[in-house]
Amino acid sequence: MLLLKNGQILENGILVKKDILVDGKKILKIAENIEEKVDRVLDLAGKFVSPGFIDVHVHWREPGFEYKENIYHASRAAARGGFTTVMPMPNLNPVPDNYENLKLQLDIIERDSVIRAIPYGAITKGEQGREYAEFKELAKYVFAFSDDGRGVQNANMMYESMKVAAKLGKAIVAHCEDNSLIRGGCMHCGRRSRELGLPGIPSICESVQIARDVLLAEASGCHYHVCHVSTKESVRIVKEAKKDGIKVTCEVCPHHLISDEMDIPDNNGMWKMNPPLRSREDRKALIAGLLDGTIDIIATDHAPHATYEKELPMQKAAFGIVGSETAFSQLYTKFVKTGIFSLDFLVEVMTKRVADIFDLPFGTLEENGYADLVVIDLEKSLTINPDNFLSKGRNTPYVDEEIYGIPVLTLSEGKIAYKDEEVFDIKYL
Repeated sequence: MLLLKNGQILENGILVKKDILVDGKKILKIAENIEEKVDRVLDLAGKFVSPGFIDVHVHWREPGFEYKENIYHASRAAARGGFTTVMPMPNLNPVPDNYENLKLQLDIIERDSVIRAIPYGAITKGEQGREYAEFKELAKYVFAFSDDGRGVQNANMMYESMKVAAKLGKAIVAHCEDNSLIRGGCMHCGRRSRELGLPGIPSICESVQIARDVLLAEASGCHYHVCHVSTKESVRIVKEAKKDGIKVTCEVCPHHLISDEMDIPDNNGMWKMNPPLRSREDRKALIAGLLDGTIDIIATDHAPHATYEKELPMQKAAFGIVGSETAFSQLYTKFVKTGIFSLDFLVEVMTKRVADIFDLPFGTLEENGYADLVVIDLEKSLTINPDNFLSKGRNTPYVDEEIYGIPVLTLSEGKIAYKDEEVFDIKYL
C-alpha cells in the first residue's frame, strides 16, 4: 500500500488537506489524517492532487509512423502532463479497420504504455471513405469510431456508420472538414493569412460538415462527438443541436483557447495545425462556449511530427502540434491564474466531464475508485523547452513560454507512470 500524506484536494471548489491511501489499483481511503502501516509514504507537502486527466484525442503514431512518435514515448509524455487515460486516433499503418490490424496496436500498448490507452477504430477502411470498417468485430475493443485526420465526405456513408455505431453503443467521433472547401489552405483564411500572403482555410470548411452531421446524428440516434471545434459558427451549431435534444458533444484544444491567427509571427510551420488558429472572435466564442457548457471537454490533439517536417514554411510543413506534456500547465497559467476559469472548472473539463459524456469509470478522486491521480505543484514554474520533452515530437510554437502548475507525480491504476526526480526520490512502487 502507498500513503500520500499532506496533499490538497478540491471539495466544493475549495482546496482542503487530505491523505490518500492507495491499495493496488484502487483508492482505499481519503481522510484528513490517515495513520496506517504501509509499504511506502510520500509527503506531498501541500501539493494539489487531481484525478488523472483523460484525453480523448491523441496521435501516438504507432504502428506505422514511429519516426514521428511511438507508444513508449507518447505514454510517458502523457503521464508527465498528468494524463492517466488517453484515446489514440486510428490514422496509423495499418489502419485499425479490422481486429487483426487493431491487435498490432493493442499488443504494443500492453507492452509499452505506462498509462491506460483505449484506441479508436476507423469508420472506413484505410480511412479512405469508400468502404466501411469492420464495426462489429472492433466494437468490443475500441473507445469509439473515427476517421480522424480526414472528414467523412459521403453523407450516406456517415449516416449508415452512425446507425451501426448506435446499435453497438459506440460514439462516432468526427474530424469535420469539407475537402471541397480546403482550397489548398495552410492557415485560417483571415486577416493574418492576407498579411502573410498565404492561402487560407475558411471557417465554413469545418462548420458546414458539423451542420450536416448533427442532422444525421438526430436521424440515426447516434452519439456524435465533434473533434477540435475551432470556429464561432461551429459553436453556434452545436449549441442549437443541444437545444433540440440531439446527442452531440464536442471538444476544444488548448491551442485554440490560448492563441489565434494574430499570434502567428511569421511564415513558420510550427504554427501550422488542423484546424488552424482562427480569428480573435472565434477564440472568444470557444472560451465562452466552454464556460457555458456548449463545448463539453478539452482534448489535446497531441500530434507529433519529425522536426524536419515542421521546420518549414507553412505551405510545406505538416499539420500538427504536440500538447500532452504542457496542456494543463498552459491552461492553468492562461486561464486559472488570470481568473477566467476556476481550478475546479479546469479539472472538471479534463476529468469528470469527459468520463460522464462517454460513460467511463474514471475521472474522479474517490474511495473505491481507480488510483488514477496526478500531483501538481501549483506554484512551480518552468520554461517550455522542447529539448526536454519525453515525446519524440518537438513541434510546438510555444518555446520559452513560462508556465505554472507543473505535474510532479502521476499514478495510473496505482502505479507510478511519471515522477519528477527532483521532487520524489522513488525507485519503484
